[in-house]
Amino acid sequence: MNGKRSSGLEAIFRFLIAKRWWILALYALLLPPSIYFALHVDQDDSLERLIVQSDPDYRTAQEFEKVFPGGEFVLLLAEASDPYAPEVLRRVDELERELDALGKVEASSALSVFRRAYPGFEATPEQAREFRRFMMGTDLFRRQGLVGDRFLAIALGLDVGGPAERNGVLAAIDRVTEEVDRAPFPLEALRKVGEPYVGRMLESETSNAVKRYFPLFGLFLVILNISLYRSFRALAAFGITTLVAVALTVGTVGAIGGVLTIVSSLVPMTVLITCTATLVYIHSRFVDQPPGVSFEEHQVFALTNKFLPCTASVLATFAGFAALGVSMIRPIREMGMWTATGLAISWIVSFTLFPALQRILKTPTQSERRVAAPWFERFTDRLPLFTYRWRWVLVSTALLLCVVGAVSVFGLPGVLAPMRLETDSLEYIDHGTRLYRDTKELERVIAGLSVTEVWLKGQPGSVTDPAVLAGLDRFSRAVESDPRIGSVVGPTTVLRILRYLGGRGDRLPEDLEEMEKLAGDLESLLPVEPSLGHFIEAATLSGARLSVITRSQAFPEYGDLARFLEERWRDAVATDPALGSFVLETTGQGPLQAKIAHHLVPTLTESFALTVAFIFVTFLFVFRNGAARLMAMIPSLFAILVMFALMRAFGISLNVATILMATTVLGASENDQIHFFYHFLEKRRHGSTEAGLKHTLFVAGRAIVFATLINAGGFLAFALSDLPPMRHFGTLTALAFLLSMIADFTALPAALWIVFREKPDALKGAEAERGIP
Repeated sequence: MNGKRSSGLEAIFRFLIAKRWWILALYALLLPPSIYFALHVDQDDSLERLIVQSDPDYRTAQEFEKVFPGGEFVLLLAEASDPYAPEVLRRVDELERELDALGKVEASSALSVFRRAYPGFEATPEQAREFRRFMMGTDLFRRQGLVGDRFLAIALGLDVGGPAERNGVLAAIDRVTEEVDRAPFPLEALRKVGEPYVGRMLESETSNAVKRYFPLFGLFLVILNISLYRSFRALAAFGITTLVAVALTVGTVGAIGGVLTIVSSLVPMTVLITCTATLVYIHSRFVDQPPGVSFEEHQVFALTNKFLPCTASVLATFAGFAALGVSMIRPIREMGMWTATGLAISWIVSFTLFPALQRILKTPTQSERRVAAPWFERFTDRLPLFTYRWRWVLVSTALLLCVVGAVSVFGLPGVLAPMRLETDSLEYIDHGTRLYRDTKELERVIAGLSVTEVWLKGQPGSVTDPAVLAGLDRFSRAVESDPRIGSVVGPTTVLRILRYLGGRGDRLPEDLEEMEKLAGDLESLLPVEPSLGHFIEAATLSGARLSVITRSQAFPEYGDLARFLEERWRDAVATDPALGSFVLETTGQGPLQAKIAHHLVPTLTESFALTVAFIFVTFLFVFRNGAARLMAMIPSLFAILVMFALMRAFGISLNVATILMATTVLGASENDQIHFFYHFLEKRRHGSTEAGLKHTLFVAGRAIVFATLINAGGFLAFALSDLPPMRHFGTLTALAFLLSMIADFTALPAALWIVFREKPDALKGAEAERGIP
């Protein structure tokens, strides 16, 4: 930190610049395969992608899927003032038959169940009345959400193997329902909901958003570059370098078989933005060519002078994103690791390809073309005195706002609860879309859409034991009796429906002989009754599945539903000892969503703590001054905590996108502080605090402003997304960068005046003349 140039670094940069055409050729060779692999990166926003593969709940879910392959499900809600009217039944029946004939789609409804008892059903007035009577005779279909006062539902099971196949099947379903969507009469509306539709919309919006972000950021880069450096040659050097960095990053993701999700799609834009900011620091020093120094010598000096702060900056940002690797939320972990990889690539590109392009394109310096913003020199003269005069007010205000932000996110025991967590994928889509409105309407009229699977593991043949079947039925009805539970669907539900179809009521028999006969018939029913295969492990008859349906917020705390089910199961075993041979496990989308919410705050705190620790260690080696190590984090922490306060004030929840704001802002905005302190200590070593501040503002201040504008403008592009989490992430992150910059020029200098206990040079001189020590 003595400001002297390193002869070793000079030699390296002289060598790299001398071999500039070889460097250009090397990147030209790397670019085609990178683009090829980048174009083959898939997009997957499914819930399963949110959990790391080593997680025990994820492994349980995968094992469960092997035993009970359920595929994906879509629910169609046919609304009508009288859902039992003959013309309504006829239209729903025709629609269900068309959907069932698609292939890869298994359609079922209360009508299809009724057709088993009345194979010749044609929706005549007489048969319509019979269907109404049949539905009114039991609550089985109503509890499952298949019928209601104003709707009939069609459940569609999709036999699909991935997002591409799923989207193809959904497109086929849309073609079948297109006419009803356009002219629903005699229906009032046809609502289509389900995770497959949510996943498709997330993928589509994410893909479309990325296509919008890059052109917008490109336009922003052109305007900023031309207005700042006033050179198309400099613009070309910036554009080529950043595009190569992004191509190599995404190409690396594709080469290792990576998949982008709703948050990992931030990787290319994050790398593009941070790489551009690094180039601004390098080029801003480069264009400041003093008179009498050759282009060649000054380029080597600029690269050598900015190597340490730029390297420390990239290292700090690298640490910020690499710290996300502790997350148990898979896309956050992957986004962190891939962004860290991209930052390492961008660092290499910035100090190899960019200097080569500077020399090849002969990008102009201020000796040829003056840099914009001459007013900044006047600003640097006045700012130190302003921050000295208001130092206590500026620092106190910043600390107070930090406390407010910390309370906003973590809460205050007994006064304010911690910030709300959001993992429901439905909340990630635009609330104005038809899909969102239809799903919310569906949740209102039926018992719920959140599904938790209960996996009962027993001994071979134990499921068909009469006592076990009777116990499972009592357990199911005991769980259903809780008002928070919408319904429980399992093997005994299917048996009850079959008995109801046979005219024997909708309850299982109490008589022991009848129960033994029903259990004996179960094995023969399995091959011919597909619905039973969904709930019984047919190969060994050792396992059973119960689907527990609730509203999304019925059990808000992580583990509440699992504990509730375990308590009911213990009561059931006490009542029916035959159930004691079974082991109960909970799995499915409901528990996975709850676990994601459970890990969101640890992701924030652990990754944030690791980032702070790593940046502190980085400062320890770069800046030997203890005050510098502490003061350097003030602007970033201030910006982040104020953002959390604003999120709380405007009701914006934490989710897998907005929770990344803290690490993103801390990692990226620390670049400004590193450059600030590098040049501050460079001058203050042999001068005063005021001299250090003026030197810093003159050398790095302009770069800090324009690097911040690039960061803020780049992330602000996400505000145009149709996905609320991405919109919030982009807006809040951009605002945080601006707040961090404001703190760079206010709270940070004010804190330095306090820590170093110095006065402005003019004031010290005046006091010295008056003999004041």
